[in-house]
Amino acid sequence: METRANYILIGLFSLAVIFGAFGFVYWFHHVGGTGERMLYRVVFEGPIGGLRSGATVSFNGIRVGEVTQLTLDPRDPKQALATISVDANTPVRADTQVSLDTQGLTGIAVLALRGGSPTAGPVTTKLDDIPVLTAGSSSSQDMMAAARDVARRIDSVLADNEKALKNSLRNIETFTEVLSDVLSKNSDSLTKTIQSFEKTATNVEAFSETLSRNSEKIDNILAGVDNLIGGPDGKGDVPEAVRAIKATAENLDKKIDALAADGRRTLYTIDRAVKNFDENPTRLIFGGGKPATTGTVPATSQRRAR
Repeated sequence: METRANYILIGLFSLAVIFGAFGFVYWFHHVGGTGERMLYRVVFEGPIGGLRSGATVSFNGIRVGEVTQLTLDPRDPKQALATISVDANTPVRADTQVSLDTQGLTGIAVLALRGGSPTAGPVTTKLDDIPVLTAGSSSSQDMMAAARDVARRIDSVLADNEKALKNSLRNIETFTEVLSDVLSKNSDSLTKTIQSFEKTATNVEAFSETLSRNSEKIDNILAGVDNLIGGPDGKGDVPEAVRAIKATAENLDKKIDALAADGRRTLYTIDRAVKNFDENPTRLIFGGGKPATTGTVPATSQRRAR
């Protein structure tokens, strides 16, 4: 009897544990912190990669439910349908925005609900008696799609130019080997060239130091040249000498003009005397007045005739 009583107690305890587990599950889903649930069907115009059943549904960043089912729309192959279960107290409105976001650095997909004006009414569009929300594209989703597209293009470019890239890498390797060989063979010449450059740099530095030390002398020389050529007032030695030479030349021109005039007068006088001598040479020898006219015989000639 005692053994049979123990079996009955163990069976009753097992049934109590099972009923308790079912009661806890029922309480957790309907009473314990979750309350009543509300189903919505979200329509996606495109792929929903990364979204899984059981994924978090958030409203303004607060977890309010989860994704319960993912299906394809049999009426439109481009669309995907997600059934979500959220707290019945979640203020989902007709203008509530829905998007597919990623959470954290792990990239776990999250279905995010945002906003909605207080004056907007509840969702009226229904599919199979379930309110329907239409999801829009999120910035992160667009970014991921763009990144995937870029990666796909890069992969295509690399695949199409694989041979050319290999040849380029081979050419680079060959050039590196040739360059290494040339450098090893001409290391002495390169060393001498570098030493020559170092000497040139040293000479230039020494010249710069010398120039710096003699900068004051150079300034004095330039100042002297400036004074010789012409200072700020334009009265240097060279301009003064030029002006003096110019004045002397002008005076000499005047004297030469006067001397030329005197020479012309002298030549005119000599020319006239020569003409007079040609006309009457006796006048120049014996003197006297003008020569006798034609037909008149001088007195000496008459005396000689007697």
